[in-house]
Amino acid sequence: MARRSQALLASSLALVMAAVASADSWLNEKFNTDGTVRTNYDASGQQVAMLNLDRSSGAGFNSKEQYLYGEFSIQMKLIPGNSAGTVSCFYLSSGDGDWHDEIDMEFMGNSSGQPVVLNTNVWANGDGKKEHQFDLWFDPAADYHTYTIIWNPTNIIFKVDGNVIRCFKRYADLPYPSAKPMTLHATLWDGSYWATEKGKVPIDWSSAPFVVSYRSYSANACVSGGACHAGRDGWMSRQLDSDEWGTVRWAERNYMRYNYCQDGWRFPQGLPAECSRH
Repeated sequence: MARRSQALLASSLALVMAAVASADSWLNEKFNTDGTVRTNYDASGQQVAMLNLDRSSGAGFNSKEQYLYGEFSIQMKLIPGNSAGTVSCFYLSSGDGDWHDEIDMEFMGNSSGQPVVLNTNVWANGDGKKEHQFDLWFDPAADYHTYTIIWNPTNIIFKVDGNVIRCFKRYADLPYPSAKPMTLHATLWDGSYWATEKGKVPIDWSSAPFVVSYRSYSANACVSGGACHAGRDGWMSRQLDSDEWGTVRWAERNYMRYNYCQDGWRFPQGLPAECSRH
């Protein structure tokens, strides 16, 4: 009887774990993968997707659905140690054409001891060059941190661990991502020509393979040609309150590395029109 009870208990536990794994298999259910993408489950039953980068290729996953507005969030643990030249991403894109739309959170790898730079950018009708870059104020490889993009008809909000660091506002006479459905992507790739100190520091391949881990993905969004997922009321009309604008100013004052609206050399004919309206 004792052995039978133990066997039944073990079987029940296995079924529970299988149910938990199935319930949290967000990668399998919602994304296609490319390159070396490994998965496992953490102690709480959350699925973890690990992207690998080596000399032969990078890796990524992209959503099976396309979206038109939504709130998208994921937890990431970045590459420990010397990650110079690598780029880890969480972003939305309508494609690669000349008139594409895109909303980027790109993590540019660092030399050991230097901060990881988060590059945020917005593209509308092929018009980009709207970067705000921030030095992360924590070690993003030591643990998971939460990164969020909120995209609605009036603004695009970037958040780190619940803190708003940037808001890109819509103006009626200026390009804004509002008509092209976008696919959600996560990628890890060789950005040596661009990422670290404007390409001065390449990848040290002796440390490969490089691994970035993703977990706890969530999306409350409107599916292209279909319904909006639950939670639409929380983000469709979302704008910043005074406290959140204070957080934006805190991030800009203490951690901003680059602001396109202060780069007169890059725009000799004049800064983009939205720069004078914020």
